[in-house]
Amino acid sequence: MKKYIFTLAMVLVALVASAQIKKPELMVIPSDVWCINNGYYTEVENMGITAKVPNYKQALQENMGLKLAIAKLNDLMAERQFPLQSLEQTIKNLEQRRMEDNLTMSKAGNELAESPLDEVARIAKCDIIMELSWEVKDFGPKHSIAYILEARDAYTGKSIGAASGTGAQSFSADVDVLLEEAIVANMDNFVNRLMDHFTEMQTIGREITLDIKVFANNAAGVDLETEYDGEELVDIIENWLQLNTVQGRFSRQYSSENVANFTQVRIPVYDERGRAVDANGFAKGLAKMLKKEPYNIPCKVLVKGLGRAVIILGEK
Repeated sequence: MKKYIFTLAMVLVALVASAQIKKPELMVIPSDVWCINNGYYTEVENMGITAKVPNYKQALQENMGLKLAIAKLNDLMAERQFPLQSLEQTIKNLEQRRMEDNLTMSKAGNELAESPLDEVARIAKCDIIMELSWEVKDFGPKHSIAYILEARDAYTGKSIGAASGTGAQSFSADVDVLLEEAIVANMDNFVNRLMDHFTEMQTIGREITLDIKVFANNAAGVDLETEYDGEELVDIIENWLQLNTVQGRFSRQYSSENVANFTQVRIPVYDERGRAVDANGFAKGLAKMLKKEPYNIPCKVLVKGLGRAVIILGEK
C-alpha cells in the first residue's frame, strides 16, 4: 500500500512539473522563397545591389491560402499548448511604431536599421520563427501539397529543425486541409526538436551578438584602449560580460581601439520578473554601467533586432 501511494505521489509530481514547463512562443510566417515566388516582395537598393525583401502585409491582404495555412499551423501548435504570436496583428502593431522608429536616430545621424523579419520578431518578442513554404500540385481532380516547414531561433536566425514532405492526393483543394494531411505525421518529431532547443537555451542562455563601436573624434575623447586604473576599457567590458552572461559564456571575435565584436553571448532567457530578455535590454545594462562613475562615458544603444545590439561610445 505504501509503495502504491509513493508511486502515485511521484506520478502527480511529474504531472505538475510537466504542466509548469514553459514553452517557447512561436510565430508562423511565409518563407522568403514563397513570398518572392508569389510576387509578394519589394526591391530595395543598397550600395548598388538590389535585394528582394518580403512584403508580409501584402501577402496577408491578397492571399487567402496563406491565411488558411498560417491558421492551420497555429491550430496544430495550439493543440500542443504552445503560445502563439499573430503575424497579422504584429504587423499592425509594427505600423503604429514604425513612424517613431523611422524618426529615431542618434545625434550623429545613425538611423535604425532592421530587416522586415527583424522588425516583426522584435515587436512580437517570440522565441522561434516557423517559416512555411508550400506548393499545391494538381493530379486531375485530385490535389496534394508539397511543403517545407523550418524553425529558426528568432534571436540568431539559426535553424533549429525542419520538416518537409508531400501529402497524399486528395479531392480537397483547400490549402489548410492539404497542409494538415501532409504535415501531421511529422509534427511530433518537429515539436520535440523545438522543445529540446528551448530547454537547452534555458540552461545555457539565449545566444546574441554584441558590437561595441566608437564615434570618430567624439567629445568624450574615449576609445576601447582608454585606460581606467591601468585597465583598458575593452577588458572592463569583457569583465562585465563575464559576470552578466549565463555561465560566463561569450567570445570576443575581434577588437581594436574603435571596434569590439562579441559573439555567442549567452544572456538569460527571462529576467527576475519573468520577462523575456533581448539583446537590446542586455546591452542597456552594459551602457548603464559605462555611463556611471568612474567611466562617465556617453553612449547610445542601437536596435538591430532581438539578437544583435550595438553600443556606440563617445556620444548619445
